[in-house]
Amino acid sequence: MKYMMFIKLSENHRSQPVPPGMYEAMGEFVDASLKSGVMKDAAGLKATAEGHRVRLSGGKIQVTDGPFTESKEVVGGFAIVDVKSREEALEIARTFMDIHRVHWPAFEGECEVRPFEDM
Repeated sequence: MKYMMFIKLSENHRSQPVPPGMYEAMGEFVDASLKSGVMKDAAGLKATAEGHRVRLSGGKIQVTDGPFTESKEVVGGFAIVDVKSREEALEIARTFMDIHRVHWPAFEGECEVRPFEDM
């Protein structure tokens, strides 16, 4: 089963420096997961100031430039994994968040884990 994992955090964390050990530990985890074939893709996302929203409402499309100051939480990164079970997906998410806990103690956020639709 494929799962999408969204890392959600406060936009305030985007302005804080990421500890160097965090990049190293996350890089090792992502590299090992990619090599094993479990992880298909992953990336961090830039701040919403560099983003846009394209909204369809009432039959009209509207584009809004970032930043999105009204948002309490934003997606700060993602991962796509292909695993055998929900439990395996949750274990990857726990490991991912534990890397944050150990290497960036001030970080607060969550990892949302959602299965892909069967096509």
